[in-house]
Amino acid sequence: MRKSWWKILTVVLLIYTFTAGLLIKIPDLPALGQTSRNLFFHVGMWAAMMTLFTVSVVNAIRYLRTFNLKYDIYARQYAATGVIFGVLGYATGSIWMSYTWADPNNPLFQSFSAVAREPKLIGAAIALLIYFAYMVLRDSINDIDKRARISAVYNIFAYAMLFPSIWIVPRILPSLHPGQEGNPALNFNDVSSLMRMVEFPAFIGWALLGVWIATLKIRSTILKERKLAS
Repeated sequence: MRKSWWKILTVVLLIYTFTAGLLIKIPDLPALGQTSRNLFFHVGMWAAMMTLFTVSVVNAIRYLRTFNLKYDIYARQYAATGVIFGVLGYATGSIWMSYTWADPNNPLFQSFSAVAREPKLIGAAIALLIYFAYMVLRDSINDIDKRARISAVYNIFAYAMLFPSIWIVPRILPSLHPGQEGNPALNFNDVSSLMRMVEFPAFIGWALLGVWIATLKIRSTILKERKLAS
């Protein structure tokens, strides 16, 4: 029971996110309207992705320090789960963008193709592709020790690339995304106190869900390897 408290907390936080996030009153901002509720899902999934990638790179470093293969398994599964949440964050952001940034006077394809050149979307796609390459690299090496060493080094490189591709370059270039001057999206003053009461629990809930999924994948991988070894 002691080991399961965080799983119970995960379920509670996610139920709270879905119920409160869909029922609370939010500011009716121009261009955004009720789509602002996606903040609890889109940004929450990005928070989970960053948490999982951080845990992954920590385990990659732990492997390089100890050469214990269990840390290689941890790094791989946390990275794989992080990619899943990254894709979900990218998808929810793209859908949100298509409803708020696209020009309603233009055909849908033309509007979407125009905003698809958004630096934040391009940077996120590059970051995810780098992690996809991490998975391909692992699967292309048969030697277990060599695979673990090369993957750990690449994992550090992939994590380092997250910051320029997602956090730095998109903020330098002209962008509609939050954080840029003059955009119509949410800022601290636009988020009501009620929204903040859902926002932060949502971020924690999505991150814990990612960790839960990763731990299940780790247990499954270890059991498979023990079975093959026997």
